[in-house]
Amino acid sequence: MKTYTVAILGATGAVGQEMRKILEERDFPVGELRLLASARSAGREVSFRGRTVTIREATEEAFQGVDLVLGAAENDIALRFAPAIRAAGAVFVDNSSAFRLDPQVPLVVPEVNGADALKNEGIVANPNCSTIITVTAVAALNRLSPIRTMVASTYQAVSGAGTGGIAELRQQVTELEAGREVTPKVFSHQIAYNLIPQIGGEQYEGYTSEEMKLQNEGRKILHRPEMAVSCTCVRVPVVRSHSISVTLTFDRPISVEEARAAIAAAPGCRLTDDLKAGVYPMPLDTSDQDLVFVGRIRPDLTNPKGLTLWCCGDQIRKGAATNAVQIAELLFPRA
Repeated sequence: MKTYTVAILGATGAVGQEMRKILEERDFPVGELRLLASARSAGREVSFRGRTVTIREATEEAFQGVDLVLGAAENDIALRFAPAIRAAGAVFVDNSSAFRLDPQVPLVVPEVNGADALKNEGIVANPNCSTIITVTAVAALNRLSPIRTMVASTYQAVSGAGTGGIAELRQQVTELEAGREVTPKVFSHQIAYNLIPQIGGEQYEGYTSEEMKLQNEGRKILHRPEMAVSCTCVRVPVVRSHSISVTLTFDRPISVEEARAAIAAAPGCRLTDDLKAGVYPMPLDTSDQDLVFVGRIRPDLTNPKGLTLWCCGDQIRKGAATNAVQIAELLFPRA
């Protein structure tokens, strides 16, 4: 079997570590793995397929001879190293937002628009985590009838802010249970026993940057350039797995039964929809796996051409690392 030299840029972060785990889980044909991070992380050793791999400092020279780079670093790092990656002849599957809206760069969820990945010029962008989960859930409905509008509220786990978000939630719970005050550091307000209805800074008409991603990225992935989206993003005191409430309107009415059948057959989805039995998607059930659970499918009582649903997915895996590795599998199929 043909193997490839694979690099992970940002290998020590939460998503970078998950990428390494998923490459091993999915038995991606890695001949050599290069783990690249900041100078302070260089020299650390980790295990991959029973072998020890030493983390190296990310430099322009580190990409020579590499076939595939999985990006798990911030925008500035992605922008800095993209020219060197392309010059080395590698394909850059980037999880940052640096290239997502570049018209020359495909933005891909493999179950939805996988063919777009093959039209790359050296860079393929991985979408925002909530966008990936949402479009995976609704893509089958968009194939039944084009989506005209989407109103969504996201309930985003603290791990979406990295390992520091998890630590802050746990520390705050401990401090509050002991009767002590807490001082937020990672989040703008106390997150324990609270909800924070802001993720990102204001970008447009009171909407935050995180909220605008669902419209801007969703349009590109679903090939629906006129789709209108109104989104509210909320940080919730859940460790892992994002949840999204979505109301959609279509060109024609879609029945609940038709929607359930389409979602049950959709790649990347699991229909979990039995209200009477208390069966619906929840973060605890969707964590540490790669399917998007979809349920609470019901008519929109404000519009005869609308449907409302609820979905959950692991934002570190399907919302980031797994989606990137799935893109890599499209680009580097097994020989």
